[in-house]
Amino acid sequence: MNSELLTALDLLEKEKNLKKEVMCEALETAVATACRKHLGGAADAHAVVDRKTGDIRVFFNKTVVEEVSDPLIEISLDEAKARDPKYEIGDVVEFDADPAKFGRIAAITAKQMVVQKIREAERGNIYDEYNEKKNGIMTGKVEKVDRRGVLVDLGTAETVLMPGEQIPGEKYHPGQSIKVYVFEVSRDTRNIQLLVSRTHPNLVRKLFEQEVPEISDGSVQIKNVAREPGSRTKISVFSELPDVDAVGSCVGPRGGRVAAVVDELGGEKIDIVQYSDDPAEYIRAALSPADVVSVDIDEAGKSAYVVVPEYQLSLAIGKEGQNARLAARLTGWKIDIKSDGVTMAPPEADKKEN
Repeated sequence: MNSELLTALDLLEKEKNLKKEVMCEALETAVATACRKHLGGAADAHAVVDRKTGDIRVFFNKTVVEEVSDPLIEISLDEAKARDPKYEIGDVVEFDADPAKFGRIAAITAKQMVVQKIREAERGNIYDEYNEKKNGIMTGKVEKVDRRGVLVDLGTAETVLMPGEQIPGEKYHPGQSIKVYVFEVSRDTRNIQLLVSRTHPNLVRKLFEQEVPEISDGSVQIKNVAREPGSRTKISVFSELPDVDAVGSCVGPRGGRVAAVVDELGGEKIDIVQYSDDPAEYIRAALSPADVVSVDIDEAGKSAYVVVPEYQLSLAIGKEGQNARLAARLTGWKIDIKSDGVTMAPPEADKKEN
């Protein structure tokens, strides 16, 4: 019994999170390869690891022929019949090989292959772990910051938050805990590559999923997200349940839920609006915090002509056109905003752009 081998495999299974079956298969491949090299490259050898005892047996095959030209893979009919009279030309005779006789070079080869297979299995496990988290959020620790990017430790893997995926103006420092959106996971023969972002619109979506139980349980849906990272985001939400306030659920008691998302994004402003199947109503909501007098829809051109009070024209358009731009992206409609020409505002409607 080779109890030491089983003990070693059990330890690897616990410490490396590698399945014992995978390691046994790797060991069988390695031993068979070493056997073939020892016997000659043409030898047809395979190995079997007993899963209960840990014993390793190696077998190689020879084909029964009339005249042997390669003794490594062929056996004469007379020799075969001496083993078993039932053998005929073309049959395959299986032989046992003693692994202990393979020699030092063969043993080293087997060891190297086992180590390689274990490393490949480890990489495979890590890839599977992170591939399951693709299109989700992970929390990592900043390890290093330089002009090439931010090195982030995610636990069993590291990634680089590239400059183009960093929120404009956001500062990072070693030891800082940050949340990133994983949008791509790939691997080659040696490495696993994770592409992460702090600017992706889905980062906002996933943060709200974490903060709002009604989104997690499906009673509230996020219909769309339009984002200008580091500055402002608009999200539209909807619920099919009449007793659920979709916008209120996302804002949270005393604004706590949306505040948590804003804090994670470094103070980025977030507008939460009610989604509607009615384009006019949807556009009206998307232009908040501005009030809208009227919305005329052009279905053919998928455009909308919006009228707002004169005193709220700049609020509706937003700084450098941001509010109108985000509303258009959120709704998918081209929006043309005009004032109603009334220059005086009602005293109670004296609003400032936020």
